[in-house]
Amino acid sequence: MGEGLGETKTSYFPASLSHASIVRKTKLAPFLFTLLFFFLLFAYLYGKSKDLAQLVGQFSPADVMQPPLQLGQSSAIKARIIESEKRKVKLPFVIDELEDGESCDLFRGKWVRDEVTRPLYQEDDCPFMDSQLTCLDRGRPEKDYQFWHWQPFECDLPSFNATLMLEALRGKRMLYVGDSLNRGQFFSMMCLLQSVIPPHAKSFVTSGSLQIFTALDYNATVEFYWAPFLLESNSDDAIVHKLSDRIVRRDSINTHGDHWKGRDIIVFNTYLWWMTGQKMEILQGSFKDEKKQMVELSTEDAYSMALNSMLSWIKQNMDLTKTRVFFTSMSPTHAKSQDWGAEPGGNCYKETMMIDDPNYWGSDSSKSIMRLITDILHEHQGEVPVTFLNITQLSAYRKDAHTSIYKKQWYPITPEKLANPVSYADCTHWCLPGLPDTWNELLFAKLFYV
Repeated sequence: MGEGLGETKTSYFPASLSHASIVRKTKLAPFLFTLLFFFLLFAYLYGKSKDLAQLVGQFSPADVMQPPLQLGQSSAIKARIIESEKRKVKLPFVIDELEDGESCDLFRGKWVRDEVTRPLYQEDDCPFMDSQLTCLDRGRPEKDYQFWHWQPFECDLPSFNATLMLEALRGKRMLYVGDSLNRGQFFSMMCLLQSVIPPHAKSFVTSGSLQIFTALDYNATVEFYWAPFLLESNSDDAIVHKLSDRIVRRDSINTHGDHWKGRDIIVFNTYLWWMTGQKMEILQGSFKDEKKQMVELSTEDAYSMALNSMLSWIKQNMDLTKTRVFFTSMSPTHAKSQDWGAEPGGNCYKETMMIDDPNYWGSDSSKSIMRLITDILHEHQGEVPVTFLNITQLSAYRKDAHTSIYKKQWYPITPEKLANPVSYADCTHWCLPGLPDTWNELLFAKLFYV
């Protein structure tokens, strides 16, 4: 006991200190304790007295007018403040939080076999379905691709609720803008919604670049607008647009953007049409000019130009306190079987199993474009809050889910091609019901939950 006490003394008082100096320091203790007492008292009064706080400018007059807190009120007040802060930053349409919302990345997860809740609708129950996406009707012999749901690692994906979506769209307009991949997502959303609408209370029309599904009892529309580059281009005809020499006009977002105004939710995409493998031809003037002034840009520079034009249009034309904007990342293709370790020369044809490598990334999905998208959206997030639907990685596993040869063919297939189905298999687009339904489930989650 004495040895321990001695060790404690040694640790506080170095051997060089004399006994007299220790005594002198001990006599100062009452003074120091008194000083500490007054300091703590001042701190207490400072924290409790809002009149004093007002004098030093720490609170507004409105704060001073608030009644003092009663015992037990602090936690309730704190909860009210937190809720108030949430309301200040709440995005339009948001109704609740995801479980583990802040830590949950919906786009990181795995595919889980599900023969109970999938598919979300039947192919022949959707009367407005695009015949290029109806794989079973076009002869696909199996439908295993329909029985999978996406399971995030850190939380559950909310179930798609067609009635909730329609109620949120009551008196409003939702628009998908982009290429045929976004059109596939549009048809998916239409099929998801129309299942709860009586036959007499829905309609579908096509007018040029615009396709419109209307839920009549809700006075709501879900629409698609063809604009594969978002900017004006020589590929803007919604039907005849397969051109080898693609030209995009600079500073032309309003050519299409004038047709997007007045929408409450817009879902943009653009990627596939930029991937020519060559530099992009950019028109400086007008397509009507006799002598056209052209410049060449790298794919990345041209794509950046389009993305920044989109963000400028959103900022100028949408009230982001009332509306929502989404941007969907690139939809992967499966045109090169060597990408997933199979023999070269194949593609998605006859593929019925998904890729099980969690790190798989196909060669047709540009990492430089993906970085560019995330960088630009992040840079402008404060001014133009766009919700990013990062569907690329989760879709990359799904080589089994493409339309392949099971789609409407616009031109007769030659005998040579019929003998080699790999030569005309479509490994870009997706069967419905199928993968695009998951994209819309993710959109639904991001629209209503944070």
